[in-house]
Amino acid sequence: MGAVTLRVGNLDAMLAYYRDIVTLELQSHDGPVAVLGRGRIPLVILQHAPELAAAERRSAGLYHTAILFNTQADLAAAVFSIGTKSPGTFTGSADHLVSQAFYFTDPEGNGIELYWDRDRTLWSWAHGQVEMASLQLDPNAFISEHMSAEPSEGAAIVGHVHLSVGDVATAREFYVNHLGFEATANFGPSALFVSAGGYHHHMAMNTWESSGTGKRRLALGLGEISIIVPGADDIGALNERMAHYKVGTSYDGQTLAFDDPWANRIRVRAGTSVSAENPVATV
Repeated sequence: MGAVTLRVGNLDAMLAYYRDIVTLELQSHDGPVAVLGRGRIPLVILQHAPELAAAERRSAGLYHTAILFNTQADLAAAVFSIGTKSPGTFTGSADHLVSQAFYFTDPEGNGIELYWDRDRTLWSWAHGQVEMASLQLDPNAFISEHMSAEPSEGAAIVGHVHLSVGDVATAREFYVNHLGFEATANFGPSALFVSAGGYHHHMAMNTWESSGTGKRRLALGLGEISIIVPGADDIGALNERMAHYKVGTSYDGQTLAFDDPWANRIRVRAGTSVSAENPVATV
């Protein structure tokens, strides 16, 4: 997964939150667009759009952007920063068996997950489904155990993107049957997790706060999701695949853009791995 673009109403406040509190680095700031990340890897792109209103309640869109840290020490440093500088934005934490995760909401209501993966050899699979759960994870104990005395400067990537959608059956048809991801976990009719290359999930879709919703209206919040594939041939093949399923696309030979059934914008591009100990997604 590549960087997630957010349309924001107050660029200065959002920039300060992601840079000074979440501890991302400001990589570039060109007029209404600010790019933040870790090292050379962009993670969040803030696009100033003060003319837009907030998204309607219970609409489709972003559930959270999940940033994957390379080490528990790096994750602990980021969680500590948010916990001490903006504790009101903390919304929960969980041990998911495959990962340890902490959840927050930015000043404009966009969800954020900061997490660390256990080694893949410790993940449990059965019949093509990965075992995940939501067990108790004490943030203070995690910080105490893993906080390093040295400032964290480790790499991170967008590990996965979780969306709010109207129904899971339509999400499965689009993301698995059309786009080509593999389903890795199902939570009844309310949530679907999908991935490529044997990861626990690169994307997820749920109806927990958006059941029955239709297409999004143009609003603040999610602007665009980025998926990275190995080469240009993969983009061309995906363009043909989407055309077969009569999905409208925009293809310039370098990137392929299209909307999912809820008007969540997706852009696919070719590139080398953006790994922080995690392989590039391939659809």
